[in-house]
Amino acid sequence: NDTSSRSHAICQILLRSKTGNNRKLRGKLSLVDLAGSERGSDTKSHNSQRRNESAEINTSLLALKECIRALGASKQQRHVPYRASKLTLLLKDCFTSSRAKNDND
Repeated sequence: NDTSSRSHAICQILLRSKTGNNRKLRGKLSLVDLAGSERGSDTKSHNSQRRNESAEINTSLLALKECIRALGASKQQRHVPYRASKLTLLLKDCFTSSRAKNDND
């Protein structure tokens, strides 16, 4: 967001190995800087654009919480709602990869 520092930032580093023409993904590091949440009462003096930003930030933080919570659920009850926000959609493979899940059920 060019005009506001109130946004999330994601930097993803992909580690690949090259064997001939094949480039295999070996690892991925996602660095995420999350914007802070705000209470609705703190945003009453803000303009409508700023209130909308606050609402979107809070929505994406809630979606992230639900995705993290879903990773701890048993296999039968596991549903990771990564489509709930742009943030969690960008981090989809962090939630859906077999290495990200707790399969010790």
